[in-house]
Amino acid sequence: MKIPTGGLWERVYDYAERAFVTVLGVSIISRFLPSLAAHPFDSVLLTSECAAVAMVLFRRRAQVADLSIYAVAIALTGTTCGLLVRPGGGSYGPEWIGGLIMIAGGLLSIAAKVALNRSFGLTAANRGVKREGPYRFMRHPMYAGYIVTQAGFLLANPSVWNAIVYGVAWGLQIARISAEEKVLMQDVAYRDYARTAPFRLVPGLY
Repeated sequence: MKIPTGGLWERVYDYAERAFVTVLGVSIISRFLPSLAAHPFDSVLLTSECAAVAMVLFRRRAQVADLSIYAVAIALTGTTCGLLVRPGGGSYGPEWIGGLIMIAGGLLSIAAKVALNRSFGLTAANRGVKREGPYRFMRHPMYAGYIVTQAGFLLANPSVWNAIVYGVAWGLQIARISAEEKVLMQDVAYRDYARTAPFRLVPGLY
């Protein structure tokens, strides 16, 4: 169900989504703060997730949004999964290796956030076509940055729980990208952009 902005349901969902991510943001902060002194690199993941929450709270309205049950479900569950990881566990190798991977993913996410500015949200929507920064090389660099950061966190904080959480989250991110592309490809400007940036997530692969 593609819904132009301005309708009552779109406004209600917009405020509900902001409230939802605020609760999740408070939750991950409360879980991570006690362990940051022992695992300082985990602050990279915490900063990345909190920045995403802030962008949802201060984003601009979409031109068109997909508020179908499927699109909403994969957006909310994909976001929820990524915020359910737990710090701790014996690192595979020196913790700084996972830390450096987290920093690399965090820098990619930051570059994507700067390029997006306030054009960010959870559900599939068109908030304008971006071509700057890492968007020159891939169509969804923010998601790529999240996955790299999360992979580094998993390496530094390995556990069955964290592996399951990220396995589900990464699968949902692929589904989320597909849902977003269905909305964005309706825009001729995005179709033109997709021809210049043919890869969604990994240059040369996908």
